[in-house]
Amino acid sequence: MTGARAATASAALAFALALGACGGGSGDGGAGGDGGPELTVTGAYIPEPATEDMAGGFLTVENAGDTDDTLLSATSDIADSAEIHETVDNAMRRVDSLPIPAHGELSLSRGGNHLMFLGLTREPVEGDTVSVELRFETSDPITLDVPVEAATHTGE
Repeated sequence: MTGARAATASAALAFALALGACGGGSGDGGAGGDGGPELTVTGAYIPEPATEDMAGGFLTVENAGDTDDTLLSATSDIADSAEIHETVDNAMRRVDSLPIPAHGELSLSRGGNHLMFLGLTREPVEGDTVSVELRFETSDPITLDVPVEAATHTGE
């Protein structure tokens, strides 16, 4: 990452955090200025789960780059596994990946596409912070410290 791009990414992250974004990270995905994906994560949160064995995860991945990317997987320090789920016609199902369009975003939100953390190794409670790593087809992984919010939190 060039000095100018690093400064821009740092400033964008600081601005997002100042506006109350719950977590974030950025990377140039190894693009090195070649027009590849430029990912940033904002608004990440995990609502305090209603059950002891699973939790949902919500966030937005923005891609300011000229190339599409794909979310391939996630891991977390609170779960044995994490799945990517899409919601179609009010039914959720596991998928292998979700696209992140160039100059667009991937929104993981309540009632829509989301992360599902299964086999919780500890029950996250409001006020905790959870480590989550996102892996992509092209970009370098992004590691986030995601806050656990109230069970009714909607991210707005």
